[in-house]
Amino acid sequence: MGIRSHYYFSIADLAHARGPVPALSYDGAGPNDLAAAVQNAMRTTDLFERWRAMQEEPDEVDPSLATVDPQATASARVSDLHTEMDLITDLPMSIVRQRLNLLIGASWQLRDMRKA
Repeated sequence: MGIRSHYYFSIADLAHARGPVPALSYDGAGPNDLAAAVQNAMRTTDLFERWRAMQEEPDEVDPSLATVDPQATASARVSDLHTEMDLITDLPMSIVRQRLNLLIGASWQLRDMRKA
């Protein structure tokens, strides 16, 4: 797998952080729910498989997009007027970006990334 990275994200308005497809979108109520949804999305193929099934040609989807990290961890907390989330994983940013976009749309911002 790749290099283990620690991603630091900021979500300005968690109450409205939703992905573009309701069936795939985060629907929790707080930072702990968000962390659990993100962690599950990185550890399992559940979100990917639901997304893939919605594609016009599911069998033609690049199988590398199904890559998971069973050891990924996510945590989130409220800080001032936004939510901060930490994600530790060896998944590449392209996979992390796709899954975050499915879950919470463009509501997130990468604040920093370091070797874990």
